[in-house]
Amino acid sequence: MAELVLVTRVGCCLCEGLEEKLLALALPITRLDVDADPQLLARFDLEVPVLLLREAGEERQLPRVSPRLSAAQLRAWLQGQGVA
Repeated sequence: MAELVLVTRVGCCLCEGLEEKLLALALPITRLDVDADPQLLARFDLEVPVLLLREAGEERQLPRVSPRLSAAQLRAWLQGQGVA
């Protein structure tokens, strides 16, 4: 089963908006704080929010999500990315 990971930052309004939409879709997500991990910070510092898809030992960064997407549009977009 694929795991959806949200790389986020405290106080990031784009991160909070995306997380809110993901939770509204009742999708299980793992939330990682970019500032709590030096490796994440080096990789994603100015890129948050970032969605990662982990499956079968592989990790894939999903394309940036438009903050203008509605929850329904986000669901369709995620399905197009291979997320249930």
